[in-house]
Amino acid sequence: MADLRVDICGLAFPNPVLPAAGPPGRDGRALLACAEGGAGGLVAKTISTRPAQVPTPNMAEIPHGFLNCELWSELPPEQWLEHEYALARTAGLPLIVSLGYTAQDIAELAPRVRPFADALELSTHYIGEDAQPMVEAIRAAKAAVDVPVFVKLSPLGREMRRAARLAQQAGADGIAAINSFGPCMAIDIETGLPLMGSHEGHGWLSGPALKPLAVRCIYEIAQEVDLPILGVGGVSRGEDAIEMVMAGAWAVQVCTAAILRGPQVYGRIASEIGRWLDEHGYASLADIRGLAHRQAAARPFRTQAVPPRLDVGRCTGCRLCEQSCPLGAIRVVDRTARLNLTLCSGCGLCVTRCRPRALLAC
Repeated sequence: MADLRVDICGLAFPNPVLPAAGPPGRDGRALLACAEGGAGGLVAKTISTRPAQVPTPNMAEIPHGFLNCELWSELPPEQWLEHEYALARTAGLPLIVSLGYTAQDIAELAPRVRPFADALELSTHYIGEDAQPMVEAIRAAKAAVDVPVFVKLSPLGREMRRAARLAQQAGADGIAAINSFGPCMAIDIETGLPLMGSHEGHGWLSGPALKPLAVRCIYEIAQEVDLPILGVGGVSRGEDAIEMVMAGAWAVQVCTAAILRGPQVYGRIASEIGRWLDEHGYASLADIRGLAHRQAAARPFRTQAVPPRLDVGRCTGCRLCEQSCPLGAIRVVDRTARLNLTLCSGCGLCVTRCRPRALLAC
């Protein structure tokens, strides 16, 4: 049985699946539900020096994703300090307290939450593209507390390598990547109304549509800095988490999937991770962390056509490859795919479309 335990900055997590700062950790009771659902650690919803005034409606499921115009916690910081954090700590799991947004806010809040926090996570979602506010927020947190400080990076046009490097130089102990992406917009075509109730109808994109962006950011950050990374963005099953770990993440955070499927999703994802590791002969997550970097380094850059390899025994004749081949290089004859190597450009699309994995990249 694969070992799912992970140690990050001295914090011992029984498994690498945590809630992301947001509605799943909206208060102490919700955080306890995450723990009961199998989360390996807890991340509370971001608080600031005043409660948020959240517009309504503020959440919507859209094809392949999710939109929200949620802000930070609607609860005053005093309620968190007097009740919610203490309740969350009764779960017996590491508790990461999320704070926003300016250095002044952080300097005021960090000492007050320190009795409850095993680590801090700093949200940079609303501080713009200039990296200096992020640097100042990290420095303020490090000056105020003696626990690990993670900074959450947003993919808002910011060059992720540079942001990660500056975060490390400022003293960050780890990085969470990424936050939701936006602003984005969706409209209900039956009413003509934007789905979000914010001033301009804007929201922020999360869910499966965000995952490829998150994986790219994690991959780049892992190339740039030697810090633990918490992967965030579009994780809804164990394979998503495996992909992020291969890109360089140490653990993952889950928000949208928990909103849509309930807090039991944390335990399900953790079980799926363990099952995948067992099936592929890995003893722990450490065995695959950063694997994509090692594999990419060993693969030569190619511009000539390299056709896929066909395992005829696996082919079911489903025709997905034939339907989507842009060059007509695949035909299904007698329920078996046939490759025309003179037409194939080696684009790789058929390999990603093949459900039984009869077509394999060379």
